Amino acid sequence: MKKILFLCTGNSCRSQMAEGFTRSRHGGLFEAFSAGVVAKGLDSRAVRAMLEAGVDISGQISKTTAELPPVGFDYVVTVCDRARESCPYFPAKTKVLHQGFDDPPVLAAGEKDEEKAMDFYRRVRDEIRAFVDGLPEIIPK
Repeated sequence: MKKILFLCTGNSCRSQMAEGFTRSRHGGLFEAFSAGVVAKGLDSRAVRAMLEAGVDISGQISKTTAELPPVGFDYVVTVCDRARESCPYFPAKTKVLHQGFDDPPVLAAGEKDEEKAMDFYRRVRDEIRAFVDGLPEIIPK
């Protein structure tokens, strides 16, 4: 199985969603991990958005790359521009891909209506799901 690390700034939302979708949709093809440049904790709205899509990420833990198990990753996918800019060094065999997504917490900041705030999370969740669904075409077996 190919090992994929989804890397984001805070490992609270986008990378967590990507890990959850990869595990649930392609668990037989890929072993998924996620981490952040810093660990900000799991975003409760991200958990809610994923539950609405039938994937429970509530047991996942926000972590930095330093806290990952010693795994030789085949691919690192940066899911935000900041993570791409500050992506740590990985061995030469690791391929680094970038697929940026909007940051739901930033988009929802200041939104007084919870459902309107959740709409940002749902949109980005669906974009991440579409990307993850295409992983078998992007990453050769």
